[in-house]
Amino acid sequence: MTRGDSPAAWAARLLLIFLLLWLIAFKVQFIVRAPQEEVSYQTNGETAVIVAGAWVLYTWLAAEWDRRVLGFASGDMGLRIARVLYAFGMLAFGFSHFAYLQMTAPLVPAFLPWHEFWAYFTGGAYIAAGLAILTGVLARLAATLSAVQMGLISVLVWIPLLAKGELNPFQWGEIVVTFVLTAAGWVVAESYRDAPWFALFPRKAATPAAG
Repeated sequence: MTRGDSPAAWAARLLLIFLLLWLIAFKVQFIVRAPQEEVSYQTNGETAVIVAGAWVLYTWLAAEWDRRVLGFASGDMGLRIARVLYAFGMLAFGFSHFAYLQMTAPLVPAFLPWHEFWAYFTGGAYIAAGLAILTGVLARLAATLSAVQMGLISVLVWIPLLAKGELNPFQWGEIVVTFVLTAAGWVVAESYRDAPWFALFPRKAATPAAG
């Protein structure tokens, strides 16, 4: 631990390093091996969203050493990179809804009509969120609504299946992933807390203080 570090700063630094290495060493290879398969981008998108959340935390908690030595990663540039990673995840999630409609539509709760419509709608919402964050147009609104959408998946899909005892081992894993993605999404959304909700033009990223 470097002088002046808090335990939180040290933890944020290690978490970001670990997740970045995981993304680069274990996930990117799927795109290299199968660039025409959407699932390659889906799995990278999940990790990218988690990395984005960790990166935002790092910019909030960075110690003096980080700001001096790793200023590009711990300041405004780091925050912009985190948001781009998050946007990539949203785009990957959106396209997966279209590419794997036969897997997405059956997950729509039975009480909702037009299952294919909701699969397409949520996919389109993810894509719109990703584009909004990339362009800076309505970015805060897009980041917040995308986090809400991921949270609703737990409420409307996984929790009812859990209550019925109908989850298979793969779906248990998906529950954990959804909770983590939702948490990361809220962290990224919180990084826009000083931005207007309906900003139509990009503005310089600001690194908010932790707390």
